[in-house]
Amino acid sequence: MSDWAIEADGLTRTFGPLVAVEGVSLRIPRGHVFSLLGPNGAGKTTTVRLLTTLLAPTAGEARVAGHDVRKEALAVRGKVGLLTEVPGLYESLSAWRNLEFYAELHGLEGARRDARIRTVLERLGIWERREARVATFSKGMKQKIAIARALVHEPEVLFLDEPTASLDPESAQVVRDFISESRAEGTTVFLNTHNLHEAERVSDTVAILRGRVLATGAPQELARSLWPTRTAVRLRSVTPAVMEAVRGTRGVVEAVPRGDALHLELEDPARDTPAVVTAIVQAGGELLGVGESEHTLEEVYLRLVRSAKAAA
Repeated sequence: MSDWAIEADGLTRTFGPLVAVEGVSLRIPRGHVFSLLGPNGAGKTTTVRLLTTLLAPTAGEARVAGHDVRKEALAVRGKVGLLTEVPGLYESLSAWRNLEFYAELHGLEGARRDARIRTVLERLGIWERREARVATFSKGMKQKIAIARALVHEPEVLFLDEPTASLDPESAQVVRDFISESRAEGTTVFLNTHNLHEAERVSDTVAILRGRVLATGAPQELARSLWPTRTAVRLRSVTPAVMEAVRGTRGVVEAVPRGDALHLELEDPARDTPAVVTAIVQAGGELLGVGESEHTLEEVYLRLVRSAKAAA
């Protein structure tokens, strides 16, 4: 068995003269949470449709859960779960009957089927509403039912398109916890999301897409590839005297205050950090801690997307 849940090489899809995605190559390990990020129209949904066999590639190859998306479409569909951006549910049926129908499509029957439906409903906090018609549910509740439907057959790879977009903060946390639990159980989770903070919290790896893959890696690995290592100094307060002392210290290339912290670019962090600390203390600053300054996933995303847009 391959260590990769998803392998894509040069995956491309065109619609007439329009190139939706071009040359997408990915390697996603089993049991990882992967987030695909990009602006509207970047090709995220097209990529998911290619990987779940809803669209055939114009060029390139891909394997999902060990199966070729071109030659083994039915096998791929049996191994994946999919939450689409606009999930279609049978609203005149109860939550239970919706899941029962889809479980049976995947070959689950009898006690095994019932046990699995109960498991996913309980984990998503909607067991008590199992007999209610879906038409009576809020938008967030319908989203949970759609997630449960994608999970009912215990897929190896779970594709989720904006899974928390319609949820209140408490329900969104339930879904995030569920994603983490699924990863712990060995399920590979592929997220399409605009929520960069969420992606940063739950993902092992992210890729930024704008027709083609601009970058892929762990969020902080991407940040380190774009910016020099910076040092963060936390203070009780950043006073003018402290700023003057730090900027006058040998080895300080740049000093940027953010709230009660100073973010520093140093010529040699190992050599220059002690001198900076000494300068702060001598200027009357009250030091609370020193560490590596980290750029957010949002900063990484905006820099890469804007650079790609400018180069287009």
